[in-house]
Amino acid sequence: MTSTSLPDSLIATLPGSSYTDPGIFAQEQERIFETMWFCVARASELAKPGAFRTVDVGRESILVTRARDNSVRAYFNVCRHRGAKLCTEETGEVKRAFQCPYHAWTYGLDGKLVAAPNLTKMPDIGRTEYGLASVAVREWLGYVWVCLAENPPSFEKEVIGEIVARLGDVESIERYGIEDLSVGKRIVYDVKANWKLIIENFMECYHCATIHPELTEVLPEFADGYAAQYYVGHGAEFGEEVQGFTVDGSEGLDRIPGVAEDQDRRYYAITVKPQVFINLVPDHVIFHRMYPVSVDRTVVECDWLYLPHVVESGKDVSRSVELFHRVNQQDFDACERTQPGMGSRMYAKGGVLVPSEHHIGAFHDWVNERLGTPQG
Repeated sequence: MTSTSLPDSLIATLPGSSYTDPGIFAQEQERIFETMWFCVARASELAKPGAFRTVDVGRESILVTRARDNSVRAYFNVCRHRGAKLCTEETGEVKRAFQCPYHAWTYGLDGKLVAAPNLTKMPDIGRTEYGLASVAVREWLGYVWVCLAENPPSFEKEVIGEIVARLGDVESIERYGIEDLSVGKRIVYDVKANWKLIIENFMECYHCATIHPELTEVLPEFADGYAAQYYVGHGAEFGEEVQGFTVDGSEGLDRIPGVAEDQDRRYYAITVKPQVFINLVPDHVIFHRMYPVSVDRTVVECDWLYLPHVVESGKDVSRSVELFHRVNQQDFDACERTQPGMGSRMYAKGGVLVPSEHHIGAFHDWVNERLGTPQG
């Protein structure tokens, strides 16, 4: 089946091999995840100098830490001596430096080589030259973003630009003060599906009436199949009897003060390629980060963010967490049901997108462009 043989109301998807071929996934690691801005941690996890987190970005292990000047630094998690992995823990804290467990080469929080056995007898070794290889890093919305590219693309264009393209301006997200919110709940999902299936699912709501009964009760317009992301600046309105963005529509928690009147009682969803989903409601923000592990496995880390006093006071956030936790489970179950079909001979040439999903075609075009795949 080719795009020219389809009715006008349908457009073709990517072929099944795009979701099952390890070679294509390797290309995506190299040309997407290792060249774009990639969100790796909540900045508050690196609360003080020496706190660190290790994250896989594409094929590389990256060490993210906070230096003594309170700035966030990121390095390849590779000792410059013999290539051993410097930090094997996912999170932790060091007092002054990182020491390789193999030959004890030791690096300061600024990445410089500060000590090694017999280093004083090797005066020609440059402490910076043989320090840890740094990675570009930015803090925004209270999260740490890194880019492995030697010449990183514009953060303003690639990341902030995605927000503007969805909401119409950057002020609309700044009003939520995401950087000042606190994590009330974090859930990590291990999804047995290709990362693109998860993005495609998040971008459309054609499935909402079928698998999201709780969500469509709160957001009735979703039952019609058009996702909030289909229209620039549009936020899905809460149902008339709905009090808050909770699993039973009951009252939510304290409203974020900066939220504008026309944003109240509305839900906004944003995709920041290649691996971030942001969901905005008046009293909290839901922030997803995807970590593609293999062609058919993706780990998704999801934070529910509230005003600090809500979290500190121990208020019950379970009803608001439960709503999107169920949405996540329903979505990820659907993606896992879809993944095996990607390898079927019936899907070798792909499937189709109906009109309310046509914007996913732009995502497919973007993937093909990043990989240099001929289109048409």
